[in-house]
Amino acid sequence: MSKVGVDDLLATAGPVALDSLPRLSLTPTLDDAAYYGLAGRIVRAIEPYSEADPAAILLHLLVGVGNLIGPGPHALVEKTPHRCNEFVVLVGESSVARKGQAWSTPRALLEQVDPIWAKVRQREGLSTGEGVIYAVRDARSKKRPIRKNGRIESYEEEIVDHGEEDKRLLLIEPEFASVLQRMRREGNSLSAILRRAWESSELSTVIKNSPDKATGAHISIVAHVTRTELAAALTDVEKANGFANRFIFAQVQRSKFLPEPEPVPDATLSIFADEIRSAASFARGCGEIPRDEAAKELWKAVYTKLSDPPSGLVGSILSRGAAHVLRLSVLYAVLDCCPRVKPEHLKAALAVWDFAESSARAIFGDRSGFSTADTILGALRTRPAMTRTEISDLFHKNKPAADIDRALRELAAAQKVRRVELPSNGHGRPAVAWGAM
Repeated sequence: MSKVGVDDLLATAGPVALDSLPRLSLTPTLDDAAYYGLAGRIVRAIEPYSEADPAAILLHLLVGVGNLIGPGPHALVEKTPHRCNEFVVLVGESSVARKGQAWSTPRALLEQVDPIWAKVRQREGLSTGEGVIYAVRDARSKKRPIRKNGRIESYEEEIVDHGEEDKRLLLIEPEFASVLQRMRREGNSLSAILRRAWESSELSTVIKNSPDKATGAHISIVAHVTRTELAAALTDVEKANGFANRFIFAQVQRSKFLPEPEPVPDATLSIFADEIRSAASFARGCGEIPRDEAAKELWKAVYTKLSDPPSGLVGSILSRGAAHVLRLSVLYAVLDCCPRVKPEHLKAALAVWDFAESSARAIFGDRSGFSTADTILGALRTRPAMTRTEISDLFHKNKPAADIDRALRELAAAQKVRRVELPSNGHGRPAVAWGAM
């Protein structure tokens, strides 16, 4: 895995690659269908009191509730359970987008529902995979010899670590670019463990000096990042290994200016807390939550589109769309205390995913996810054409020719660049160059 950090990427690929991306003003709009039921009523109550994007408030709330209710409710795909633990990245300008503020009131609300969870089971500062496992680790024991007259007669189990009884863990990560940078350190297992945590409740590593493991883990993440940091830090590795597509990416912005913001009235939050408490109680008795017949028909109609993402980096980011929609639909059903996913729950989940899809297109544009190709394409869009020498100069002549050849082939196959001939000025054959289409 590459050791290149965010600053290095910005220095080498920086303005050339990033300038070709869509501007942040192209912020997608979350359809009203996403504000269905209890979650929607909560967001509508918070929205007048907050400068945060309502979409950001909703996503914080959904991820928070999905973790609080635990691993019981799930959808099944063959024998694979999809629980309500979700990973979300909110993308917006630093401080201006009010990403952190979007968690302020939902956190206070969920603290009323489960104060111990709010205090103990929320963490910041993703660093290593071993650290994640430690936060949800099982109890660990060892055999202690029982001696008599200097001889071992038997053994008894001795607890050496009581572990964590509560396996729920909500990770709030305000510096996602730093997380991506840490993942590139040699030997860091964070990427592998987070990928595993999204899809499984069983976690462990093969590191000799890390004996911890976790069963029944229920891990959720909300991360914040700026668009520039994300474009620079999300590399070919995260695209190829399936790390990025376990996240829902949402582009958000400030909704309004409130010079003297007031808190949501406590009486209002108390009513909502009671409703969420009822949903959490319902969830404790849940197992599989299947679709009803009407929802099955709707699922058939949308499944092909969800399972057939476009090419390039956007397609890679969106390639788990069906799984994300499954999880969100179950969560909307739980908030209704409903044992079946109904069409309204599925429509709400689809609205969230449509927003995620629009966000991915706005954030990543037509980037391939291959940083060499993206840098070349960005440069070609700023001038009529470039020779191979000029393209090599983009990388200070440190990029292998094979990488540049591969990038040009991929760009040409995607019909983003073409070979052009430069005038020879009467001396020899015309020079071959490349131009953007």
